[in-house]
Parts: sequence; structure tokens; C-alpha cells
Amino acid sequence: MAETIKDLVTQEEWQARVDLAACYRSVAMFGWDDLIFTHISVRVPGPEHHFLINPFGMMFEEVTASSLVKVDLQGNKVMDSDYDINPAGFTIHSAVHEARDNAKCVIHLHTAAGIAVSASEQGLLPLSQQSLFALSSLSYHDYEGVALNPDEKTRLVADLGGTHFMILRNHGLLTCADNIADAFLYMYLLECSCQIQLKAQLLQIPSEILSGIQAQAEQVTRSAGGALAWPGILRKLERTNPGYDQ
Repeated sequence: MAETIKDLVTQEEWQARVDLAACYRSVAMFGWDDLIFTHISVRVPGPEHHFLINPFGMMFEEVTASSLVKVDLQGNKVMDSDYDINPAGFTIHSAVHEARDNAKCVIHLHTAAGIAVSASEQGLLPLSQQSLFALSSLSYHDYEGVALNPDEKTRLVADLGGTHFMILRNHGLLTCADNIADAFLYMYLLECSCQIQLKAQLLQIPSEILSGIQAQAEQVTRSAGGALAWPGILRKLERTNPGYDQ
């Protein structure tokens, strides 16, 4: 019997693959995907600085644990794969993984709401409770064109700093965390904040409330509840699009 990917990797890496494939399909389930053109990556457990990213050309709803591509920080495939990776996706994700040891998972999306807010001069406003979580740890990165220039990595990482939420101007949204569940929840909060902002009549939350939330930024982001929400997301995914763990 031929060896499968599951036979060739550690149990820890296989679980990371299953969780990442579930994250891709969950993004599709919530309607946040952009055909084949955005990315979610996760650091592979172990001493090597390898990470997993989507096979370029595969729809998010099609991604499986076995189809994910494992690369190093130079973009070289470290396991055989019939697929290549999106070079723009590699530029953004490798920059964050290399600079931030606590950024085990990085999600970058091009939702219509996220791009609309990224293109607005004021950026994200404190209009909703959801927005306060994002604003407590939010950064911005100015648009430099399609992310193919390696020199941009230094500027992107400097702009990201220690934050968990980033708005890439005229481009989209990015979240990162030390696990997939929290990175997904952060994206849910950021995307929801952008959707609400587009629909709102701009009744802003008072600055003293915003200041109080920002003063507790570390507490807020740590207790956002990814581990509580993620099992429910997986149960919904099993009902609507099972098979990601293949």
C-alpha cells in the first residue's frame, strides 16, 4: 500500500494540517474567500521554521489536510507536492512567521467589507462592541502594490509590531495568533466590525470606553474565546462540508 501524507508526517503536523484545512473550509463557509487568491498559513510544530499554506489553484472549499503545501522561509517546498504556492501569499506570510514566534497562524483575506474599510481614510471606527476587540490590537500597512517585493517584508513586520489585527490599506485584512482557533476568531471580529461599519449610521462609542478597552488590550485579546468558538465552527463544517481531514 502506498504511503500517504499522514504516514509521512508527525502526529502533531497532521493535526495542524487537519485544523488548517478546516480553517480554509470555514472561511469558505462564511463567504470570506476570494476564489483562490488569499491565504491562511500555520507554523509546523518542530524546530524547523516550516509552514503550511494552500496549494495555488485550489478553492478553499476543496482544501484537505493532505493537499496543503509545506515550505521553508525561502519559499522552497520541503515535501513533494503537485501544486505551487502563490508568491504574493508567501511574501506576506513568511514575513510574519519569521518575525513573530507567537504568530503560529496567519490569516489574510480580501473580503469586500474589509477592503472597503481599508480604503477609507478613517480606517476602522469604534462603532460596535466587535470593533473594540480589534481596535485594542490593531495596526495598518500602506499599500505597495501586489506583495511580490521582498523588501516590503521589513516594512510590513515593522507596521504589524506586536498586534494581532492588521488592515492592509486598499488590500484587505490580516490576523495572527499562536493558534488557528484564535486567529480565526480574530478575523471573525475584524470582518464583522467592517461589515457593521459599512451599514452603520456612524454613532461612535464614547472615547472613554474605547480607552478602557485599549488599556486592557492584552487581557482582551487573550480571552477572545477562540477555543470556545472553534469546536462549534467545526461541528457546522462537518454538517456542511466534511472531508477536510483527508
